[in-house]
Amino acid sequence: MAPAADKKLTGLVAATFTPITSEGEINLSVIGPYIDYLKEKQGVNKVFVNGTTGESMSLSVEERKLLAEEWCRKAKGKMDQVIVHVGCLSLKDTQELAHHAAQIEADGIAVIAPSFFKPSSADVLRTFLQEVASAAPALPFYYYHVPSVTGVNVKVRELIEGIEKVIPSFRGIKFTESDLMDLGQCISYSQPHWSVLYGVDEQLLGALAMGAHGAVGSTYNYVGCHVNKLISAFETGDLVQARTIQFKIQELLSFAIKLGFDVGVNKQLMNELSGLNLGPPRLPVMTCPAGRALAIKQKYDSIFPE
Repeated sequence: MAPAADKKLTGLVAATFTPITSEGEINLSVIGPYIDYLKEKQGVNKVFVNGTTGESMSLSVEERKLLAEEWCRKAKGKMDQVIVHVGCLSLKDTQELAHHAAQIEADGIAVIAPSFFKPSSADVLRTFLQEVASAAPALPFYYYHVPSVTGVNVKVRELIEGIEKVIPSFRGIKFTESDLMDLGQCISYSQPHWSVLYGVDEQLLGALAMGAHGAVGSTYNYVGCHVNKLISAFETGDLVQARTIQFKIQELLSFAIKLGFDVGVNKQLMNELSGLNLGPPRLPVMTCPAGRALAIKQKYDSIFPE
């Protein structure tokens, strides 16, 4: 059965943070205002839920279901697409989340490679993904490639060789790695109805030049409005303007990385820049040290003055 929601995924996609209360519980009440902020302040109309930025591996299956359901419910009529990441260490949990995503009418699912018992080859990983996709055959299916986190260094170009024969719902890749050769080979092999989305925010322009169809990233939660301008400049051939914006983002992230920039710091920076209360991260990610997010915010304000 072919996927029903077959709108090609392009442009900017915000990898969303998971709102958590000070007591450590998920906070669904923030999701509605979060969607309004992304749409109205950042011009971002697509979200990637329960991914790395969303601390998915620190959440229970039930929590992930509740979050996905609320995102899909509140995004209806406001967001263009909601992609739900369903990857887990357990195949059964991943299948359960994939099936649930279909039930709540998500626009697609993405799957990270399992990272404790790692797939030993492209064939093994493809078989794992096939088993997941079979639990939601009507949903567009995306592979989420992030070897720096998973330790799974399978070349994506090898993985996608003939992949639609075993996963008819396959629709693309979230490619979060700096290997532009593998990226380029994926794009050159890509079918017209596939999307190759880049996930290294500070290098987006290079990926666009290679032919990437869009991007998924955490910083698009708060620099989305600027990156939309970067993409527009690139598409109209204004490379000077596109580079200018990319270099500004690199300046911001270089500053942040030198201070220490993990999910906890990134989340607190989002709190400071958006005015939303997304709360702290969940252990083992530590709460952002006092002052670090403010220092990065000050850098942001100096680079992107209103």
